[in-house]
Amino acid sequence: MTLASEMHVHLRLPSRSLFEGSAARLRGEAPDGGFGILPNHVDFVTALVPSVLLIAQPDGRERIFGIDEGLLVKKGQRVEVAVRRAVETDDLDAMRDTVGASFAELEDEERAARAALSRLEADMVRRFASLRKMPR
Repeated sequence: MTLASEMHVHLRLPSRSLFEGSAARLRGEAPDGGFGILPNHVDFVTALVPSVLLIAQPDGRERIFGIDEGLLVKKGQRVEVAVRRAVETDDLDAMRDTVGASFAELEDEERAARAALSRLEADMVRRFASLRKMPR
């Protein structure tokens, strides 16, 4: 049995892929606490909580992501991570501000989209009601 020295990680958002590449290790946060994954770690699935996701690449570079809630699936040498929102930063100290600003902007966009959808639904209900009142 040969042991792998790296794994393939894919970090996805609902609208796009944020990271795809090789990793020597990964560190994340589940509802029951922090965990680490190495390439030959046992397969598993876990929920992710809003936290920091660290991906150490084989060349020694560390990628730092501020993530929202999501799901992580490890199977073989592949790690699939799906989160609602995430941002990458080089400065762990400035991450709180970066994440706060980015997530606030996304929340504003989501709020505007929900308001537009509500207006469309209300208009559709009014139109159906007016059809009902028409003489036959």
